Amino acid sequence: MVKVLRLIVPAAIVAAGIAWVMTAPKTVAEDAFASPEGGEVARGETVFRAAGCGTCHAAPGAEGDDKLVLAGGQSFPSPFGAFTAPNISPDPDHGIGEWSLQDLANALLHGVSPEGVHYFPAFPYTSYTHMGDRDIVDLYAYLQTLPASSAPSQPHEVGFPFNIRRSLGGWKFLFLKDDWVMDGNDLGAELTRGRYLVEALGHCAECHTPRNALGGLDRSRWMAGAPDPSGKGTIPALTPDKLSWSATDIAYYLESGFTPEFDSAGGHMAAVVENTSRLPAEDGAAIAAYVKALPVPVAASTGY
Repeated sequence: MVKVLRLIVPAAIVAAGIAWVMTAPKTVAEDAFASPEGGEVARGETVFRAAGCGTCHAAPGAEGDDKLVLAGGQSFPSPFGAFTAPNISPDPDHGIGEWSLQDLANALLHGVSPEGVHYFPAFPYTSYTHMGDRDIVDLYAYLQTLPASSAPSQPHEVGFPFNIRRSLGGWKFLFLKDDWVMDGNDLGAELTRGRYLVEALGHCAECHTPRNALGGLDRSRWMAGAPDPSGKGTIPALTPDKLSWSATDIAYYLESGFTPEFDSAGGHMAAVVENTSRLPAEDGAAIAAYVKALPVPVAASTGY
């Protein structure tokens, strides 16, 4: 027995050490955002709209200009608990007013706080990890122009073991990918832009793609529809076996909120359309081109 323990204990220590290293937060290089060149506020607003920042981080029930006061407080239910959007206004004490550009980049690209702590993936950094450097710089510039709120961020309601932040490093190892789902270098300008808007900024898959038991996106069923995280209803599929709209129909829906059946966007999509309607028309067309280029999911094509 003693001999067995002499083998098991060192192996356990080594395994624990490897796990500790593998789950450590990763950050951008220290000089990655050291350029003195400032961001463009107007471009930053477009990034803000495309990324839907205000949709999640405005206070519950905010209307009009109050939607630009990113005080947080909205609750988002999930099978793992309820996540509450934090204050990301420029307030130096309760918001992100003291964040550096690099802090914002670490949050968006790696899901890591300025203190080096993993964020829960309710914050869609699995999509934002594809963001380009210029968009991050411009978004940072725009966020600084918004009103500050002194409302404290509220805690998440997540129980054990899902509240162990360090374990999220293992989750990221499995599911935080930097490759595109719609791959290829010959997509053309419009489709490449559409991919960026859908897979990165718009983080559409976070709602429209089903997840596995650990909460990771099931890439084999990309955009194939998913249960609503609230447990009520489903989020529709955008794949060609389920969505028959033309590219023109899709672009018009993103601009107006009206479907080809003369229905209108409701629920969370109403807030999404509020953002996409303010994007350039060519961006709506690019998103539509991406949706029309989606393949039929493997599970659907095989009958499973």
